[in-house]
Amino acid sequence: MLTCRFKAAIVFSLISFAPVLYTEASNISGNEVNVGLNYPKSGPYAKEGLDQWLAANLAVQEINKVGGIWGRKVKLLWRDSQSQPCISGKNVTELIEKENARMIFGGSSSAVAIAVGDVCHEKGVPFFATLSYSTETTGARGHRHSFRECSNSWMSAKALSYYLKENFPGKKYVYITADYTWGHTTEISMRKFTETENRNLHKGILIPFPMATKSDFRKALSLAQSYKPDLLILILFGKHMEKATRLAHIMGIKKSTQIIVPNLTLNMAEGAGPEAMEGVMGTVPWCWNIPYQFDYYKGKVFVETFTERYYRYPSTSAASAYTILYEYKAAVERAKSFESADVIRALEDYRYKLFVIKPLIGHEYTSLKDKQIWRRFDHQSLQTIYVVRCKPAEEVRKDRFELDYFNIIGTLSGEKAACTKEEWVAARTAAGKPPHLEPLQGN
Repeated sequence: MLTCRFKAAIVFSLISFAPVLYTEASNISGNEVNVGLNYPKSGPYAKEGLDQWLAANLAVQEINKVGGIWGRKVKLLWRDSQSQPCISGKNVTELIEKENARMIFGGSSSAVAIAVGDVCHEKGVPFFATLSYSTETTGARGHRHSFRECSNSWMSAKALSYYLKENFPGKKYVYITADYTWGHTTEISMRKFTETENRNLHKGILIPFPMATKSDFRKALSLAQSYKPDLLILILFGKHMEKATRLAHIMGIKKSTQIIVPNLTLNMAEGAGPEAMEGVMGTVPWCWNIPYQFDYYKGKVFVETFTERYYRYPSTSAASAYTILYEYKAAVERAKSFESADVIRALEDYRYKLFVIKPLIGHEYTSLKDKQIWRRFDHQSLQTIYVVRCKPAEEVRKDRFELDYFNIIGTLSGEKAACTKEEWVAARTAAGKPPHLEPLQGN
């Protein structure tokens, strides 16, 4: 009899080749609507990409089973982003111009999300970022056509800071940071809310992105260790975070230092392994045990359906991709239109009464956890942030998939975690951007 982990390995091996089925996808027809998934099938964030692919296929099958989106079956097209902005720009241009994709989603890199957002804004097509934590994605580089379903680094840093300032007051921090937009904005946010902006006292070390080597991580960790920090903040993602955390464990850094990974995912924890992750702290916008701990029915159904099909729990990346497809469906059907401007207004929740727009914060929705809001002025999804600590290795191994990593040790509501409109406007102004998103064509 096959074990669950062996069956999961078989499923992952087979599914990793599945996207070739869509290479020759045709343009939209009267009975179909094409949506484009630009995701990291390869590169440092490939695990997060695979979970997006699995969840997107699950959502498409479910949606098509009940009639599709506004009477049209969904056809899922795809391209491999490789976590490269230039490649992603070409991918999305092709998906829109040659294959008539009416919506684009996906990605696990903020640099990719920003590049794709620029293209989608130029082409007039809605874009939904799955994993993109840089504040710039819906801040200084935000567009009217771009939406972010996950949380951002500001929200994560604010949630973490409450716990860290209470439990580690007056301690020394050292930052090891990926040298691109997500890394930079996450470090800035963490320093701001933990009051560690003095870089002479709280040192910072940059890691090349995306081509970092094991030698880069070892050098950075050795230098960080020489500073004797109380807390080591690893602002790294995907395979880079996995390598650094394993090395930190081997080097014995955890014996005297608390490791913090501001943006955690199940894929990263799994890749690093139970011993390396034991005691590591961070935040997640969602993880598979949240629906059970807080009794969210839709979330439990999603976890059980995904688990039955793929022999593993879904990650944040999977949850975001799944939610995006259902939110796009709901917006089209509220608008009774596939036209981008109509869909965007539906997501912003403009309500018309006697030809006067009634001011609201944005559209409220409930997907796999508690209430979320597509905030109108920046298209950030406001949502609860969860502070987590990784469980002991022995406890992780007792789980049937060896994937029960996260203990929830704190929460912060999206309204409290997110920046205010005044803070958002200040960031836009400092970047030379207008204090509002661009008007839609025809407005």
